[in-house]
Amino acid sequence: MASDKRLGITILFFSTLLGAVGQFLFKYAFGVHSLFIGLIAAGFIAYVIATVMYFYVLSRMHLSWAYSMGGLSYIFTTIFAATILAENVPILRWVGVVVIAAGVLLIGMS
Repeated sequence: MASDKRLGITILFFSTLLGAVGQFLFKYAFGVHSLFIGLIAAGFIAYVIATVMYFYVLSRMHLSWAYSMGGLSYIFTTIFAATILAENVPILRWVGVVVIAAGVLLIGMS
């Protein structure tokens, strides 16, 4: 049972990470016009893979747990925006990210 939960957490982690990568690629595509179609396609593929992974988790875990763990996407997306896109992320938003991270951690432990 514990190994099933670890597997679910691992797959859900990578699913939300891929979803955030898809968001990043969509945003980045509009700044790099020569690679626009390729980046949009890559973002779409990331979303498709993330969705298939999420379906796998949903088939084995409780919805209330799996959906709540999706909060990881907010964390990943904010980190990508700040580090790769050099977006200015206000301190209050970082506080929100920390609160979401704490919530995800508590849900993951339940």
